[in-house]
Amino acid sequence: MYPGERLRFDLLNPLCILTLCAIGLLFIYSAQISYEGGHWKRQLFWIIVGMSVYGTISAINYKIFLEYAHIIYIAGIVGLILTMPFSPISFEDMGARRWIDLGVTRVQPTEGAKIGTLIMAASILARSEIGSVHDSLLVLAKVAAVFLLPMLLIFLQPDLGSSLVFPPMIFALLYVSRLSEKFFMSAFAVFAIGLAVLGADIYGYSQHLEAQREAERSGNPERIGDYHSLLPIRDYQRNRILTFVAPDVVDPTGTGASWNANQAKISAATGGLSGKGVFKGTQAQLGYLPQAVAHNDFIFSVIAEETGFLGSAFVVGLFCLMVANGIRIAGLARDRFGMQLTIGVSILFLVHFFINIGMTIGITPITGLPLPFLSYGGSFVLSCFILQGLVQSVYRYRKDFS
Repeated sequence: MYPGERLRFDLLNPLCILTLCAIGLLFIYSAQISYEGGHWKRQLFWIIVGMSVYGTISAINYKIFLEYAHIIYIAGIVGLILTMPFSPISFEDMGARRWIDLGVTRVQPTEGAKIGTLIMAASILARSEIGSVHDSLLVLAKVAAVFLLPMLLIFLQPDLGSSLVFPPMIFALLYVSRLSEKFFMSAFAVFAIGLAVLGADIYGYSQHLEAQREAERSGNPERIGDYHSLLPIRDYQRNRILTFVAPDVVDPTGTGASWNANQAKISAATGGLSGKGVFKGTQAQLGYLPQAVAHNDFIFSVIAEETGFLGSAFVVGLFCLMVANGIRIAGLARDRFGMQLTIGVSILFLVHFFINIGMTIGITPITGLPLPFLSYGGSFVLSCFILQGLVQSVYRYRKDFS
């Protein structure tokens, strides 16, 4: 019998969560020990708040969220609208408006929108019959609208990384709904075409950069204008992609757009088998891995440098265990809504985990996606606890299906 069966409380995910939070606190402190930063204290506060919220959410029967899905979704959309430039409480930082200023703290509504979108999509799919693409067109249109609205609002902030978590989530939910395979084949074809268009745009941009560099060498930089494209992405986003696929084009010296990626890979590579020791890493503490990103987006780099392959593998193992257990709980759910919720949460965490660690070791582009329970960030930590609270609720009330 599973250890938490008699208690009707899953023990595995909470243990993984608490372990990851403890590791996160330790290495957030380590990343800023040279700067005497107090981020770890604020992180501890949000973890305590998050644990309280986790307990509350897990004690509530998840079927209640099915009844109020539209209200939760609308609240998430309103939060995103409040980040727009016309909002008096929107807050801009580093060229992006992703926060709203509540006076005592700043909140990132994107995290709430992810939760609301998942709950709303799961409620639509739980109430609808899914079959062939033709028979499911109305359902697909509803689900597409539910996902596209927050994706667009998040993209306009701009926050390309957060908008990228939605497509894997929606396809996972549709897949477990047993939608016709023809839909996924068509979606794959559309994705391939989109990728080709993006590739052509990035190639054109790289040619523009090289022409601009050549014009500067010849003393005629004014003859090269701005790069024009029909795609609604910004040059800094193109630079991030180029940093991944062709770093020599966008940053020949390695001191510009590719700096963070290079230093992150150095951090991970120099850790060896067992690392340099906790608080003994040099990349973050000497400022090679910039202070602004070492404790959030690139926290895994700090862990890899100081604990090596063994510590990194332990962290990866905890994430894999948590995601696998979430999928197990989805299989135990007695209704479609519970299954959809749990699968959605598991895929969301898997995407964050894969992209964040991938950009640390150079196998995915830098997108700014944080690492659950490890990266610094109040709104993100709180949303992670809420999402895992939903998973716990599905486990606890799986036998109360009516």
